[in-house]
Amino acid sequence: MFTIKLLLFIVPLVISSRIDQDNSSFDSVSPEPKSRFAMLDDVKILANGLLQLGHGLKDFVHKTKGQINDIFQKLNIFDQSFYDLSLQTSEIKEEEKELRRTTYKLQVKNEEVKNMSLELNSKLESLLEEKILLQQKVKYLEEQLTNLIQNQPETPEHPEVTSLKSFVEKQDNSIKDLLQTVEEQYKQLNQQHSQIKEIENQLRMTNIQEPTEISLSSKPRAPRTTPFLQLNEIRNVKHDGSPWTLIQHRIDGSQNFNETWENYKYGFGRLDGEFWLGLEKIYSIVKQSNYVLRIELEDWKDNKHYIEYSFYLGNHETNYTLHVVKITGNVPNAIPENKDLVFSTWDHKAKGHFSCPESYSGGWWWHDECGENNLNGKYNKPRTKSKPERRRGLSWKSQNGKLYSIKSTKMLIHPTDSESFE
Repeated sequence: MFTIKLLLFIVPLVISSRIDQDNSSFDSVSPEPKSRFAMLDDVKILANGLLQLGHGLKDFVHKTKGQINDIFQKLNIFDQSFYDLSLQTSEIKEEEKELRRTTYKLQVKNEEVKNMSLELNSKLESLLEEKILLQQKVKYLEEQLTNLIQNQPETPEHPEVTSLKSFVEKQDNSIKDLLQTVEEQYKQLNQQHSQIKEIENQLRMTNIQEPTEISLSSKPRAPRTTPFLQLNEIRNVKHDGSPWTLIQHRIDGSQNFNETWENYKYGFGRLDGEFWLGLEKIYSIVKQSNYVLRIELEDWKDNKHYIEYSFYLGNHETNYTLHVVKITGNVPNAIPENKDLVFSTWDHKAKGHFSCPESYSGGWWWHDECGENNLNGKYNKPRTKSKPERRRGLSWKSQNGKLYSIKSTKMLIHPTDSESFE
């Protein structure tokens, strides 16, 4: 801009000096024919001004181009941030829908519990009334029997009176047992009712509070109500002619594996579908002998993989610490070997270990970093979720960085000594 102003200032001076020279020469000297060309000095000055003007324009163009590039970079960053924000917003909306469905189910169950409580109360009142009447009748009969005994001490007791007394005693005992059973059921229903109330209050508080930060670790969670597997429920499958105990099975995502520590401890799901056998049950099996852990994987292209480990499993005091050593397999290893792998869930994290289940759903054995070999993660179908969501789902990431998106999984155990299995 300074160059342009200087040029605009110089050009009029050059023109005016040229005119003055022409006028003075016209006055002093007789008129001569005018030259068609400008003076050399004027041309140099004009050329120099134009050159400086070109340099100024060139600098201006470079500065403008740099500013435009900065603006485009900022726009790209803004677009990426907006895209990430939209993904996280959609995740929060899904969690909110799930919480609403859970709240509705709890409300329905609460109504059922209320109705059952009212029915039990009415039955209990009727039983108490019947008990009072029976007690009065028994008292009356006892008085009559006492009078009969006093009046006829030598007369043997009549068989009908004896049968009546035994019948009354049996009725009284059965009524006492029934009342005790009803009272125990009533106490259990009251406890369940109070637990449902607490869960409803927690859900209300969760829905009222607005999140101050959009992050995966701030998502509210509600405890599951999946029933435990019974202690005698174990499923065995055949492999290479020998029976293996199936401890985990994933096939279609019908079972939610984002369960509590209590459910992972005692097991959940259906043995004829998706299930987790339970850490306590697995420990009670493997503590008897040396066992082999076999993991079978199937990806979405129907390719089947497997890997086997010799392993050791600790008890609940060690948070079921797992040590593995690879034996064989046709898939790269993804579980750290000879390290303390501590089992954690979203509501139970071992002290002194890195916490992963907040962002990686489901319970699993973790070490000092969040690996991506979580076979209890969220069940995601191919090309339906973003890449970060697939990483937090059902996947197997080998140590060389290759990520396998898993369609189905099986975890099986078998004793190294076949006689101990029998």
